[in-house]
Amino acid sequence: MEAQIFLNGITVEQLAKALEPLLGVKTVTEPQQPENDFITRDAVCKLLSINKTTLWKHTKTGKLKSYGIGNRVMYKRTEVFEAVKPLKE
Repeated sequence: MEAQIFLNGITVEQLAKALEPLLGVKTVTEPQQPENDFITRDAVCKLLSINKTTLWKHTKTGKLKSYGIGNRVMYKRTEVFEAVKPLKE
């Protein structure tokens, strides 16, 4: 008869952490992006492969929403990705 182990009330993450020393491996978790991560105009331009004039036009027409933080203009990363729409579905 084989030995059986029953795990109740333990998550996969807790099990992986408990097994790390026994297996000699480290579990790798992906870093979480903050939900409202603000990025600069330069970062938006680089992300979308556009120039600042095009970014300004998209902001003025309401396609992208900008936020003033101090004397800097920032954009929410999630809103930038939401503004990008496929040409055909």
